[in-house]
Amino acid sequence: MNVIDLIEREQERSNIPGFRPGDTVKVYSRVVEGGKERVQMFEGVVTVRKGGSSGESITVRRVAHGVGVEKSFLLHSPRIERIEVARRGIVRRSRLYYLSEKIGKGARIKEKKAVR
Repeated sequence: MNVIDLIEREQERSNIPGFRPGDTVKVYSRVVEGGKERVQMFEGVVTVRKGGSSGESITVRRVAHGVGVEKSFLLHSPRIERIEVARRGIVRRSRLYYLSEKIGKGARIKEKKAVR
């Protein structure tokens, strides 16, 4: 076993829920403003999930005031407090780059119904 692999394995988080591209998630991340630190929530659709092990990242997209905003997060970063899955989406792609060109109703993703 490589020394770098051991260090990466120690830093991986275990509390990451299972989600895929197309799911709507809430990412709570710590933000430093001035001398204070607070938790900021960013809710949107996961468009990309790439990388592996400790270098895995996601890109979350949402529309705020008519402007599309995309943010990338490292999943195993200490800056991320928690991730919650708000909705499960039905998509057939692993990269949802086509969402950036769509607006309004065209950018909607079908929701997967929960089985009881």
